[in-house]
Amino acid sequence: MTKANLLWIDLEMTGLDPAVDKIVEVGAIATDFNFTKVAEYEAAVKVDADFMRRRMVGEFWEKNTATRDALITASSADTAKESSAVESELIQFVQDNFDMASPIYLAGNSIHQDRKFIERAWPKLDQMLSYRMLDVSAWKIIFEHYGVKFTKPEQHRATSDIIGSIEELKYYLKRVELPKSKDDVANAESKTGKD
Repeated sequence: MTKANLLWIDLEMTGLDPAVDKIVEVGAIATDFNFTKVAEYEAAVKVDADFMRRRMVGEFWEKNTATRDALITASSADTAKESSAVESELIQFVQDNFDMASPIYLAGNSIHQDRKFIERAWPKLDQMLSYRMLDVSAWKIIFEHYGVKFTKPEQHRATSDIIGSIEELKYYLKRVELPKSKDDVANAESKTGKD
């Protein structure tokens, strides 16, 4: 079975403060370095609807009321899971789809923010992840500086946001000359050393 290299995660939360806010939805896609999907996971996390309504306020949520309502409905549904159960399932997802002897790189857009929530809510999962992360927003900053802009659909749902992040990174990488193989890198380095 093919093993993944990148654990793409997107969290939808009630807000951006990991000390107060809660994860309400998680999407995860495991891919190799060619961004070929190995496996996918998605879950709604059980969160009190009144708490969600109190926290999901302000300009962003007023512009995205349909998404807010859908997240509240999903988190209140019978299919929503306790946060601890979601962590257990994500750990199993990682164990099933990654080589546990190799680093597991967390990937996504502004992934450091998601990582703060993972550290607080799912510490066992966090311990499995490499300290190194693949953040698409770092590529965005550089390319936008040079006038290259990717327009990602902003659905603000976990799995669709991951798919958008993967497409965005592919868009940037098409504009960079990458070696075709590790042998190409070795050959280029040996030629450089000879000059």
